[in-house]
Amino acid sequence: MRPDDWQLTEDVDDFLARAGDFLRSRPALHNTPLTDIEKMRTRGADAHSAEATVFGRLESGGEVHAIFYRTPRGRLGLTPLSAEQAGTLAAHLAGLGRFPSDVIADHDTATAFAETWQRHTGATPVPFWRTRLYRLGTLTPPQPRPAGRSRVAGEKDHEQVVRWCREFCVDVGEKVSMDAIDAGSWADTRFADKDFTFWETPDGTPVSMAGATSMVGGMVRVDPVSTPAPLRGRGYAGAVTVEVSRAALTSGATDVVLFADPANPTSNALYQRIGYVHVTDFTGYRFSYDAPEAG
Repeated sequence: MRPDDWQLTEDVDDFLARAGDFLRSRPALHNTPLTDIEKMRTRGADAHSAEATVFGRLESGGEVHAIFYRTPRGRLGLTPLSAEQAGTLAAHLAGLGRFPSDVIADHDTATAFAETWQRHTGATPVPFWRTRLYRLGTLTPPQPRPAGRSRVAGEKDHEQVVRWCREFCVDVGEKVSMDAIDAGSWADTRFADKDFTFWETPDGTPVSMAGATSMVGGMVRVDPVSTPAPLRGRGYAGAVTVEVSRAALTSGATDVVLFADPANPTSNALYQRIGYVHVTDFTGYRFSYDAPEAG
């Protein structure tokens, strides 16, 4: 495999015209590239950077077999690669001077890339993120169902949605979106383009919340799911997740997915009880560069 098997572009429309079918061929596994790249397409260039996102596709025999994208802020997203493919990509990016700040992909791909990137550049990979991907099989509402009902959040609920999203960021250590919320830049968070649903008690008090992405390639991702700490363990998170998942299916989604922290046995058990099936684990590595110019 040669480095020039990777075709690069900064034109998101051209990239999607050539690689869109590949991304949509496995919507659950490719859920993050699908939503990230759709956001780039609809929003345009990152207002905080003059640098453009670079998109790459690995072609062989006229077919796309993998893609990557490197954002202006340095994050590298990858679809699954073999160790050989990861090595070829690392060599190609190093030769072009495209140094990522971090990489996120399925665990095997991220690890293979991080190891080969270290060999090519000397950068030290530091794991900073681990998550487990689930895809909905047969939706199974929990029993007993907690008292109350679901309600789609509206404009009057914005303050509470923002507050609960910040609490979620604190719980999972998500600093970028938390900093944006603290700076009053809701639009710069990854939550701003999601739809939110509350679970309310019979008296109308919101006790849990779930968000969902817009459908892309037949896929909807449930994210985030948040319940204030004093209200956990009462079935509220399961109830609101079921309602959001059901709404996604009703809207025509073929793949409904969510991520869960592997270190949280409670949430993992809950999602499996209501019908979610483990697909694979994802990992993120940050790169520490000795030479300042490399970053």
